[in-house]
Amino acid sequence: MSNPMTLTFLGAAGTVTGSKFLLEHDGRRILVDAGLFQGESAWRRRNWEPPPLDPSTLDAVVLTHAHLDHSGYLPVLAREGFAGHVTCTSDTARLAAIVLRDAAHLQEEEARWARSTGLSKHERPRPLFDSADAERAIALLRPVARHEEIPLGGEFTAELFRAGHILGSSFVAISRGTTRLVFSGDLGRTDHPLLRAPEHPGRADHFVVESTYGNREHHGHGSEELAGALERTLRRGGVALLPAFAVDRTPMVLHEIQRLVRSGQVQDVPVYVDSPMALSALQVYQAALRATDTDFRDEIASDSDPFDPGKLRLVSDPDESRRLNDPRHPCILVSASGMATGGRVLHHLEHQLPMERNSVILTGYQVAGTRGRFLADGARAVKIHGRYVPVRAEVVNVRGFSAHADASQMIEWLRPSPSPRTTFVVHGEPHSAQALAERLREELSWTAVVPGHEERVLVD
Repeated sequence: MSNPMTLTFLGAAGTVTGSKFLLEHDGRRILVDAGLFQGESAWRRRNWEPPPLDPSTLDAVVLTHAHLDHSGYLPVLAREGFAGHVTCTSDTARLAAIVLRDAAHLQEEEARWARSTGLSKHERPRPLFDSADAERAIALLRPVARHEEIPLGGEFTAELFRAGHILGSSFVAISRGTTRLVFSGDLGRTDHPLLRAPEHPGRADHFVVESTYGNREHHGHGSEELAGALERTLRRGGVALLPAFAVDRTPMVLHEIQRLVRSGQVQDVPVYVDSPMALSALQVYQAALRATDTDFRDEIASDSDPFDPGKLRLVSDPDESRRLNDPRHPCILVSASGMATGGRVLHHLEHQLPMERNSVILTGYQVAGTRGRFLADGARAVKIHGRYVPVRAEVVNVRGFSAHADASQMIEWLRPSPSPRTTFVVHGEPHSAQALAERLREELSWTAVVPGHEERVLVD
């Protein structure tokens, strides 16, 4: 008699980041996503703990998409002995390579800065992973087509389906025999302005679903709020600084600014993109426009350049980036990271937050413990590069740009499926996860639970 199959929640349980879900059966081990913990220090410290399993014993990793909280632990696994395949779509492979290289570079820079300033608590600050570790992980990426049954070892197979969250994103069905588990990854909105809606998941014995917006509803795409914030800032002669995720959020924001400029709602001013990672990601998005089997909506794929508002300036030179700390003319500046946790945006914030004519426009979910969350919650000063910077600029939190399904969209995505044995609600702050689980119980009469960190359950 074979041993039962188990599922262990190694991340994104009790928090909105760090997705890692381990399936085990008869000595085979499959990991769905390998993300970094972000936000509050109590969670970030988990990234530095010894791996929760021996990476050399993993047979395969299946990656839903390229965002760091789903892919960023891959270099650690590769350094510590994982040598199997990382199954994902081709666009996810391209974007993950960009994300991992950028993350390694930023961590190396932060470690050097910590050593030079002496501000670190550690005697010899080091990065969580370096560029060599990132390259080891990138070499393991194995792109596959969606809707193909991919063998993972033993009796395990995987199949990827369009999730509509970012380019290349997928939800994943893992099967062993007749047992089928569906992992939502980050599920996109049905009304994403760039990407086609998620496919339907079909039957599953168990669902593992995200709950980033498990207790909230989207109301439009924030266009009016964004237009108003941009116009107020430009009339003051200021800089509208948009911290934006390099992958998906930057293309989405540029497309919306293009629409607002073309309709006359926003002045036609220079729009700078100052993020090496965003520039690389834009190239992937532009190449995908020309693909025959693209994730883009038809009207986006047919546009010659849906990401150029008119006076687009792509900033690659560090000297030009430094000049944008005080541009001295009204402009729009898009820079990463989206939660102001690192990257060039920190230098811009340091110089622009103290000036009332400027604005900081947040366009995405801000995880608790990040600078972006502090700004969204009304902080009067934020700590950047070891010093507190006063917040005198206008801060606007435009909520409509999220690329995550809201609570009702998640319910409607699941509704056509036959009732599963269990739905595990993960990847959300505790109140969001509990709220979505309650709605699943009340509206669909499903067994829905919120697992704890490192909880292990039987799924045969």
